[in-house]
Amino acid sequence: MKRPLEQLVRAAQRPSRLTIIGQPVAHSLSPVFQRAALRAAGISMAYDREDVAPEQLSDALTRLAAEGAGGNITIPHKEAAASLIARCTPVARRVGAVNTFWTEHGALVGHNTDVDGAAATITALCSSDVVDRRDLPVALIGAGGSAAATLVALHDLGYRHITIVARNTARAQALSARLSIPAQIASLDAVDVAVGAAALVINATPVGLRDDVFPVAVSTLSARCAVFDLVYRPGLTPWIAECRRAGLRAEDGLRMLVEQGAAAFEAWFDIPAPRVAMWHALDAVPPTYHAS
Repeated sequence: MKRPLEQLVRAAQRPSRLTIIGQPVAHSLSPVFQRAALRAAGISMAYDREDVAPEQLSDALTRLAAEGAGGNITIPHKEAAASLIARCTPVARRVGAVNTFWTEHGALVGHNTDVDGAAATITALCSSDVVDRRDLPVALIGAGGSAAATLVALHDLGYRHITIVARNTARAQALSARLSIPAQIASLDAVDVAVGAAALVINATPVGLRDDVFPVAVSTLSARCAVFDLVYRPGLTPWIAECRRAGLRAEDGLRMLVEQGAAAFEAWFDIPAPRVAMWHALDAVPPTYHAS
């Protein structure tokens, strides 16, 4: 999804190299599809993984700035990086997290492309409807950093009827207030009611990342809702697989992963990201939907 022209963010200079930092980071798919993108674009540049412990983050960022590097930041460093990087873009400041960075004049610039990834997935899932889903209710499960980026994406797309369902309702209220995005707040005890009334249900928690637990029972979902799980696993998360078996339009976090990476690529190099090559590197294709 393209942002309005005035919202486009581009690096002033190309990075000397690219890397992703996090802990753990060995499982990250970003090097797989970003290396494919670099090859497809004819750019001779490395994209590496670096396992960085929280207590090493500040030193790592200083070193990367000295190298003129760019890249991505993943868990558990996104929020901490926002306070350590010299300058953050408006969207990174708004979300309070950095997942993309580059160097300008010897200092790091932090950006957030998770918003782009979430917006692209929401648009793909919901744009085929005859009814404008922006006027219909959304249930967002979670109130952490991933939920913040998703809430910004929902707001920027025009959704106005959002319920945040969270274990810690005070945290959810603080998130809504910090972002200045009005939302109803519900506890996990009321999750069935919130998702049962929703046209779009989004899981922004780690539930299902390493187990087969569902964030909410599929039987509680509306028969015509769309489902978005920010978690991704090879062969779909069990929750999304079950949602599809129930006939629902449902995606895990793979499109979000690719689209946030594509937005980062475009910020680094100011050229269109080779999305076909990126998907091909993952042995996947983006799902398509027809009007129902």
